[in-house]
Amino acid sequence: MSDDTTFSERFETISNADADGEQLVSVSVPPTEPVDEMRQRVEEDHAEAEYLNDREEVRKPLKQALEETRRILHEYDETPENGLAVYVGTVGDDLVEVVFDDPPAPIGDRTYGYANEFDTTPLEPSASGTATHGLLIVARESATLGRYDGETIEQVESVESDVPSKQDATGRDEDRFQGRSEERRTEFFDSVGDAVERVFLDSPPEGEEPASHDLEGLLLGGSEVTAERFHDGDHLPETLADEVLGPFNVEYAAETGLRQLVDAAEAAGALEATDAREALDRFFDALDEEDEPAAGGVEDVEEALEYGAVETLLLAESLSAEEAQTLEARAEEEGASTIIVPTGLDRAEQLQEAFDGVGALLRFPVE
Repeated sequence: MSDDTTFSERFETISNADADGEQLVSVSVPPTEPVDEMRQRVEEDHAEAEYLNDREEVRKPLKQALEETRRILHEYDETPENGLAVYVGTVGDDLVEVVFDDPPAPIGDRTYGYANEFDTTPLEPSASGTATHGLLIVARESATLGRYDGETIEQVESVESDVPSKQDATGRDEDRFQGRSEERRTEFFDSVGDAVERVFLDSPPEGEEPASHDLEGLLLGGSEVTAERFHDGDHLPETLADEVLGPFNVEYAAETGLRQLVDAAEAAGALEATDAREALDRFFDALDEEDEPAAGGVEDVEEALEYGAVETLLLAESLSAEEAQTLEARAEEEGASTIIVPTGLDRAEQLQEAFDGVGALLRFPVE
């Protein structure tokens, strides 16, 4: 039931809200937990609100906020894919109701309470991960365009090149070949620039310029020479030319290259990895290189939990709510943190298929 406003607009509304008394209700339910348990807690507090010893001017706003929160929670028979967060309370003379049933990142914490400010902590992973970067790899043979939203790397278009290779110059006039090759390269680069404009820029209203975009930046990669020549050749739309990060050296121009591009940008400090993606990469790197202890699969992770060896528990979003809750509770008892790995994240499917959706980074090896 989220309204038509963007996540950022809704998040800004609750971040800036404050009240004179403890009357702003905050509720969050992770995707692995049922809504009905939280609904029951709110209903119990709503029933008790009649007997609060506060003044009427304090009791009435809180009771109203609890009533509205209860009503909203009754609209959900099950927890949405990325969890649910509800914020209700009177700010000034207005009743604020803000619902997040479509956060970009999974809600990791279960919270409930009321104060003079809303508790936005459960939404911070989404707030820090909402920025989308455009991806562009330019190589001699082709160019690949994609998007990265902090979780998913998506290939959206490719542009083929007809720039002749050096081998095609055999037996021909070299100067004539070089001229034709440069002409084809310019045409190819222009085609790539057109594709960038088509994919990443919104068409401006009639009579208005320039076109706008919703990107945090455009990551550019490819072979060092080709990517730099493209970047220096004024082929990008003006509104994106100043948003370029890179170029970064990338070996491939296909979907594999897009992941290489994101990795290169993160390694260079131009792009911050999300907690889930960083933990998942650490997990698989640990398994491959054995530089850091890790465990994969339910049995091995449960054994590590018994020894108190788990530092970070990784749970695939596709796990059943019951199984996820049980493992998360055990991790919490051992002082370990838990990260929910979204289904759309790179290598999330690998975690599910190879380890039944359960992995852990360890404090020490478990023999």
